[in-house]
Amino acid sequence: MSTKPPDGDEFLITAAEDLLAARNKWLSHLKNERRLAEKTLDAYERDLRQFLSFLTGYLGARPAIKDVANLKPVDMRGYLTTRRKGGAGARTLGRGLAGIRSFIRFLEKNNQASSAGISAMRAPKQPQTLPKPLPVIDAIRLTNADEQMNEEPWIAARDAAIMTLLYGCGLRISEALALTPDDFPNARVTTLKINGKGGKSRMVPLLPLVNSAIADYSNLCPYQLGKDAPIFRGARGGPLQPAVLQRAMRLLRSAFGLPDTATPHALRHSFATHLLSGGGDLRTIQELLGHASLSTTQIYTAVDSDRLLEVFENAHPRA
Repeated sequence: MSTKPPDGDEFLITAAEDLLAARNKWLSHLKNERRLAEKTLDAYERDLRQFLSFLTGYLGARPAIKDVANLKPVDMRGYLTTRRKGGAGARTLGRGLAGIRSFIRFLEKNNQASSAGISAMRAPKQPQTLPKPLPVIDAIRLTNADEQMNEEPWIAARDAAIMTLLYGCGLRISEALALTPDDFPNARVTTLKINGKGGKSRMVPLLPLVNSAIADYSNLCPYQLGKDAPIFRGARGGPLQPAVLQRAMRLLRSAFGLPDTATPHALRHSFATHLLSGGGDLRTIQELLGHASLSTTQIYTAVDSDRLLEVFENAHPRA
């Protein structure tokens, strides 16, 4: 493999011959045995190249295998500090550490290094990404069967029913697609038992609107819906795959002029945010979402605060 960096990359590959040879074997292992995606492979190669460039300056000579055989946390902290000064953010640094760890562990498997030092390093704390809920009017529009893009009435009803479950009950896609007709024994049922992450069960209220959407779909579906089989079917009658719903959402997003953050999962975020805005308490929302920890649910308070500030700034005459 070439030791020249790709065009536009300022980091040269500087290392002794033994380390370069090990690097090439590692990249071949990632590509041919682990079959990493090309973009991931490029990122790992770049991460290691940047680290070797740092080590050259840090050691005052081209690093060899002996120089990386027993890396210590202080060495890695020096690298992270240098990268931070160069403008790298927490996500970039975290990914960079992952690439370097992969290489050192590869050497360790070949009895050429120890990963103890780098394993002791914690990745930089990642910035919290806030959920992106939809405005109420858009969330409601997405649950309307007449707004769906598929011309097959039963498929339009199916997609609307799923969207209604995500927004009306705060379900994850996987939870909605795992439901069976047995979960909807009649139109008067008022609660839904959900088996969530980690096998944790929870009960969620079932709005009449959700029951109605499920009934509309069930009546139009051309396939026999067995009581213990998934209720939502694909065009050919098999269990519906998440990718199909995600594709339907992309079409809706384009038609309605919604941002890329308008995904099926955004309807779950919208469920939580709109409940909080309407006076719902965090503990109740935690139970409805099936979060193991209240701290996970508390992120919606930040979302709601941002929304309130946006409303204030747009509405107040002196803002």
